[in-house]
This record gives sequence, C-alpha cells and structure tokens, in this order.
Amino acid sequence: MKRLVAVLAALAAGAAHAQGYPSKPITFIIPFAAGGDSDLSGRNVAAHAAKYLNNTPIIALNRTGASGAIGAMAVRNAAPDGYTLLVARIATHAILPALESKLQYKWNEFTMLSLIELNPYVCFVKSDSAYKDAKDLVAAIRASPGKLNFATAGVGTSQNMAAQYFLTLAGLTKDHAVGIHYKGGGEVTSAVLGGQVQFACNNAPTVIPQVKAGAVRPLFVTPTRLAEIPDAPSGTEAGFPDMNKIVGWTALMGPPGLPKEVVDKWTEVFARLAKDAEWQLGNSRIGGIAAIRSPAESEQFVREQYELYDKLITALGIRQ
Repeated sequence: MKRLVAVLAALAAGAAHAQGYPSKPITFIIPFAAGGDSDLSGRNVAAHAAKYLNNTPIIALNRTGASGAIGAMAVRNAAPDGYTLLVARIATHAILPALESKLQYKWNEFTMLSLIELNPYVCFVKSDSAYKDAKDLVAAIRASPGKLNFATAGVGTSQNMAAQYFLTLAGLTKDHAVGIHYKGGGEVTSAVLGGQVQFACNNAPTVIPQVKAGAVRPLFVTPTRLAEIPDAPSGTEAGFPDMNKIVGWTALMGPPGLPKEVVDKWTEVFARLAKDAEWQLGNSRIGGIAAIRSPAESEQFVREQYELYDKLITALGIRQ
C-alpha cells in the first residue's frame, strides 16, 4: 500500500511538472491603493490574461506604502518562479529610483515582461485664463518670474515632474514659476478650477471631463491627440515635442532571474491580449492607451523614462 501511494505521488508530481508554468495561482502585487491607474490596469490584465493561462487564477493584491516602494520590494525579494509579479508604475521604476538616493532597489533589478499601457497627460489652464496656448503661458512666466503658480500632487509626483519639465523645455528655471503641492491629482485639477494656481499638468482622465464641460482649456496633451478632446493639440503641435515623453504608464515585471519559460509564457499571453477586444475595451475605459511590447522593448522604454527623470531631478536639485 505504501509503495502504491509513493508511486501515485511520484506520478502526480511528474504530471504537475509536465504541465509547466503556471501550475498554481499567480499573485499580482499592486503597489498603490485600489482605484488608481495601476490598480485598474493590473486588474484588467488579470481578468483577461487568466483565460490564456489555462484559467489559472490571478489574484490582485494591493501592497501600498512608501510611494510604491513597499510593493516593489515585495516582488524584488520574491522567489523567481513567476507566481509573484509586480504591476509597476512610472513612480516605482522611473521617478522614485531617480529621486530617492537611499532606495533599496534599482529600476533594473526586475525581470521585464511587458509594458501594458500609457496614460495621457494634459497641461491646462482655467477656461477664462488670458493664456490661449502654451506659448502665451511661457511668455507670461518669462515676463514675471516667480509670479505664476502651478499645482502638483507633491515634489516627487508626475504632476510636478511634468510641469517642471515643461518649464525646462521652455528655457525657464525652476524659480520662474512656483509649485503648490496638494494631496492628490483631484486636488491638482480643483486648484486650477478654483483659481488658486494658474496652470497644471495632470492625468488625462481627471482633466477630460472638465475640458468637455468648458471649465478648463487644454494647452496640449501627451503623447498624441486624444479622441475625447480632439481639438487639444499634442505637445509637438504646441511647440514642445519632448513633452510627449511625459506620460503615465504601467508594466508587468517579476523578480530578477525569472526562468525563460515564464518570460516566454507571458510574452505569448501579452501577444494574445494585444488582439483581445475585451481587454482593449477595458483598457480604453480606464483611459489607457494600449502599449504592449516585448521584454527588451519594455526594458528600453523604462530605461529611457528613468534617465529622463534622473536628469531632470539632478537639474532641479531635489534628489533626496
């Protein structure tokens, strides 16, 4: 009897091995709170990728704190078996590694699987503003250094980086306009609406309803014109083509040293998701632009994003 049990156990183990990856549920660590861009994007992938993984459950787990570093470190230190993956963001893998000199991980200490989507940005003023376009605003800032304000969600946030990069591209210094820090992206838009600041750059989904309502005027959008607000020019059309580098984004990554089998499987899954109408629809509903790429292309994109913010943060002298 014991021998029979041993034989059956060996056969079961062999069958599990033969099944390959995945053979048990996968966890997506989302390093930010529920309802944010990373949460919505990660859950959209989890909902539709499972059917391309033999209906293996994908569990989305929010591990928040330290601007995303806690969730990122949880995956950085996880077993490299493909069962714990990170829904990475611009904050965790571009801005934070450039900003925090004592951060416990580096942007490239992960296995890239794929970029998922891009999140457009809008730079805007109140609808009754005297500044009709980006060049009007730049001229006013240059003429009265330190007099105009812009809203941000904090020093190390993409809202602050976007506005600071805009000033840099316009040939202005960090002292030409004053950043006023608020608690989140919603307050950034509200500050413009309330007249507390003269301009801001923010995630498109929070700004588009105000554009449609006629409450704010978009100066430009990134990375391209948006169907929802077709009259808003792109950064290129507004005279600031490099502003198109300012986008939010989400990517899927794993711990360092993921086996080729795992990387290949996710490359296959993302290739199928790219053609999946339901995933595409879910992505568009949350304001994302589908941007699935190969692991190598994804790593190059993240590298360029990190280098962009590293250079900007060095020039601003705000590294912590």
